[in-house]
Amino acid sequence: MSETELQRTILDPTVPYVGTILGGLEPGDMVVIHGTVAQDSDRFQVDFQCGSSVHPRADVAFHFNPRFKGSGCIVCNTLQDEKWDWEEITYHMPFTKGKPFEVIFLVLPDKFQVSSNGKHLLVYKHKINLGKVDTLGISGKVKIQTIGFVSHATLQGSQPVSLAMSSLNGNREESEGSLEFAMPYAGNLTTALGPGRTIVIKGEVNKNAKSFTIDLKPSDSKDIALHLNPRMKQKVFIRNTYLFDSWGEEEKQQLHFPFNPEMYFELLIYCEPHQYKIAVNGAHLLEYKHRFKDLSRINTVAVNGDIRLFDVRSW
Repeated sequence: MSETELQRTILDPTVPYVGTILGGLEPGDMVVIHGTVAQDSDRFQVDFQCGSSVHPRADVAFHFNPRFKGSGCIVCNTLQDEKWDWEEITYHMPFTKGKPFEVIFLVLPDKFQVSSNGKHLLVYKHKINLGKVDTLGISGKVKIQTIGFVSHATLQGSQPVSLAMSSLNGNREESEGSLEFAMPYAGNLTTALGPGRTIVIKGEVNKNAKSFTIDLKPSDSKDIALHLNPRMKQKVFIRNTYLFDSWGEEEKQQLHFPFNPEMYFELLIYCEPHQYKIAVNGAHLLEYKHRFKDLSRINTVAVNGDIRLFDVRSW
């Protein structure tokens, strides 16, 4: 197993739990918790702490606190010098008394991104330097089955892929200390699309985003084989094909809308003989039947709209 795939799992820890995060946290790490909310639970909490001191109480970089009174809410906060900052409250509640759950904390350079049961839940901006976080605490009326630490995680898996695109519109540029592509982006696949091929787009939705587009197309015509267009305001994910100078019928059915403002995402497009399969952050979302049949002509990826684009990969 490579360094980027190192994983450590703690089984059936006793709650309250306080344990050291070996090696600390770095961007790309994930903490995955499986548990069950107690039938009589009023609340539980997960704390990313700076040490384990009780007197004085250690700083808490990220306090994640589902509360079940009334319709329920999730309170997020930061504790510094034994003083709480202002609360950030999320009223969408994916946790249910007496029911099992999965919650994933993805560590990003500027924030934690939290998903539960396969769906995006919230983001929480860092208020304490990530390098100070070395302890995980869990308390409240909850039973924990597993705590998994995954280092330098790639949400779509651990395929040994390299950047396999050449930019048609300039180089990657420095932005806030990390590399990203200039937008709009267009790049050539080194190998044309076909059954078994995969494309992954990694990015972050802008704070006030309206929409963005991802197009797979041939370089020798105006046709667009696959047009993906998430629209944030309407919470609809449009799919379509542009052939013979006209758009076809839109497809917009979806189980749920997977994108949210300031959310990091990895969108995977997998090409099968008769359709594309599309997943977001490791969860399958939809299929789209081929309308543009000559797959071997599809050799260009174009991305535009209200996102920061970090990577485009193909294998």
